[in-house]
Amino acid sequence: MVASTQGVVYGFEEIDATLPFIPLAARRVLDGVGLKLALEGWLSLSPEDRRALAAAGGLERVPATAASIVNRAVPAAAATDPVPDPDARSAPREVVEALGPERPLDDSRWRALRAIDRYALCKCRPKPSKLSRAYDEIVATPRRLARLTHLTREGAATMVDVGSKPVTFRRAVASASVRTTPEVLRALADSALPKGDVIAAARIAGILAAKRTPELIPLCHPVQTTHAAIDFVSNAPTAELRVRATVEATDRTGVEMEAMMAASVAALTVYDMIKSEDRWASIDSVRLEEKSGGKSGLLIRPGEPAAR
Repeated sequence: MVASTQGVVYGFEEIDATLPFIPLAARRVLDGVGLKLALEGWLSLSPEDRRALAAAGGLERVPATAASIVNRAVPAAAATDPVPDPDARSAPREVVEALGPERPLDDSRWRALRAIDRYALCKCRPKPSKLSRAYDEIVATPRRLARLTHLTREGAATMVDVGSKPVTFRRAVASASVRTTPEVLRALADSALPKGDVIAAARIAGILAAKRTPELIPLCHPVQTTHAAIDFVSNAPTAELRVRATVEATDRTGVEMEAMMAASVAALTVYDMIKSEDRWASIDSVRLEEKSGGKSGLLIRPGEPAAR
């Protein structure tokens, strides 16, 4: 069964969103490019670089460009022989034996896993307790989640019961893109549009949307939101305004929908306030960028790390 999560930092690693330790995904990158990095060097990297390395480790193939990010570390990474990924064709005998009959791992299940999942299981093999938790998250959990959680067995919509889940810190980041003209972007920067301060209005609208998400999405739980922020970045060459929403809460369930709602409504507000100047403006690529908290740990949308 293919793991349903697209995450690159597992819950069993118990690493928070600041990545104070080197996650397995980043270790896979280091092995793949033949570099050894001390914790001091890892912590010298910016949070963006650490996240980029973790994201690169979640790709099916480790990109060679990831080495350029590692090389920014101080002290510098040491060169070593690259370590190839585990053979995807059959489960390693030592991993199967370490798991035992209560946690079966046949070749069919092994081949269906992602490259990062196979790497993680092999790396955890020497530590039985950690290997068991890795198996439960990587192999067993997707099977338990095969049935859609928002439907009863009869097919009726239902709100998921989260009462037994622990209260933890939750964070989600979502984005949306407003495409317009270079002239409108310049007017936005100068607060020179007829309807007034577009950015200020869109920021307030996005924050309000985050707080009112369960009123609009029927099966969402009300959550104890502790922080919501909306940021805007203009890209002149593409005439694009990128909206980025960050939502945090301390609760039993995540805030992905709150972040996506905030990004969407902020983008819609921008559109409403610029449409008199650009009737063909559009909103594209509303998507979740990352989330953290709960059993799934830190999840980051996979993508090629950008070398500076």
